[in-house]
Amino acid sequence: MRCSKRIIQYILKSLAKAILKKYQPDVIGITGSVGKTSAKMAIQTVLKNDFKVRASQKSYNTETGVPLTIIGSGNPGRNIFGWLAVILKALALIFARDKNYPQILILEMAADHQGDIKYLTDIAQPKIGLITSVGPTHLEFFGSVANVAKEKSIMIANLNTTDYAVINNDQKILVELSKKTKAQLFTYGLNKADLTASDLELNQASGGLYFKINYKDNSANVNLPNLLGRPIVYAFLAASAVGIIYQLNLKKIAERLEDFENQPGRLNLLPGIKYTRIIDDSYNSSPLAVKAALETLSQLKCAGNKFAVLGDMLELGDYTKKAHQEIGELVAKLAIDYLITVGERSHSTAESAKEFGMNPDRIFSFDNPENAGCFLQDRIAEGDLILVKGSAAMSMERITKEIMAEPQKANKLLVRQK
Repeated sequence: MRCSKRIIQYILKSLAKAILKKYQPDVIGITGSVGKTSAKMAIQTVLKNDFKVRASQKSYNTETGVPLTIIGSGNPGRNIFGWLAVILKALALIFARDKNYPQILILEMAADHQGDIKYLTDIAQPKIGLITSVGPTHLEFFGSVANVAKEKSIMIANLNTTDYAVINNDQKILVELSKKTKAQLFTYGLNKADLTASDLELNQASGGLYFKINYKDNSANVNLPNLLGRPIVYAFLAASAVGIIYQLNLKKIAERLEDFENQPGRLNLLPGIKYTRIIDDSYNSSPLAVKAALETLSQLKCAGNKFAVLGDMLELGDYTKKAHQEIGELVAKLAIDYLITVGERSHSTAESAKEFGMNPDRIFSFDNPENAGCFLQDRIAEGDLILVKGSAAMSMERITKEIMAEPQKANKLLVRQK
């Protein structure tokens, strides 16, 4: 099975490189510990009206997914005839000419192990290399954040002088990584950067965001009635940076960002049962992402209590216990009213919250999302605000489905529904 997978990957890599050689599209490569998908979708939103653009579908960000995006095919899974169809489509692109082939490919590139970014950038050399963040993810395989940073840096280290390296300038570790590139550097952030966001306001009625994007002597307003959290601001700054590189007007960029449709499970505000509200962030989890989600929960006002429902964070290796303890400390310091943990690792979150002064009577731990969901159904009341977050394998979206006001819309609004 592993051998056949490697054969398929080799074939896909060869075909994808041949397609890129023929059509010469601009490649925008995106990597980072968090924020890759939101940045990818935001960039597509900014560029799609002026260029023929294709972005990675779903989580097509691996040795298989990136070539499939270049070919323009879905993943056939175990269907051998489906793979034959993919190969035939790729060959048709190589030996004929598709006049509608994208001018720009926006490729999300994941790094679960050392060597992943090199493999993917060998397939598709970016013209624009974007690093959204570096943090403690996949430490089970990388061992340290320094090794994560080293892997991510490959995205911009091999760029040419005519290319662009785009980074989040609010992360000191990325500022250091940027010194390794010979490409033209474009920075974004909330503080000192080429492109900044300012005047951030949270609409307490709808939960939406308002802010300004600023570049040189120009600024433009962005109003997002249904989106939450600082992570989406960073995604929009990344997209704005790319738009500016493609010489789009700042006002036009801002207008297009208002058409952005967030993906399920990423800080989406949903109506809950008993006239509650849910911040559904159940797509995945990591220390950086949990801290951002808790910050959002803390900032958003509600008439009732605030619940942090947190599942295990996975693939953190030796950092696992400490990472969960840090989250428990933050929950206590932010004065969240209730903490609900799901999974064995998250017991450390619960214990840490107690140690930092949270009322033990408001901390509850469960082994699985089903039990946690049933508990929440009975516990929550009108006016409450509930954050739901955990690693993908924890299936925290099941909790959201238990307490959302319209569970019949779960297939549309939540992740991993079948």
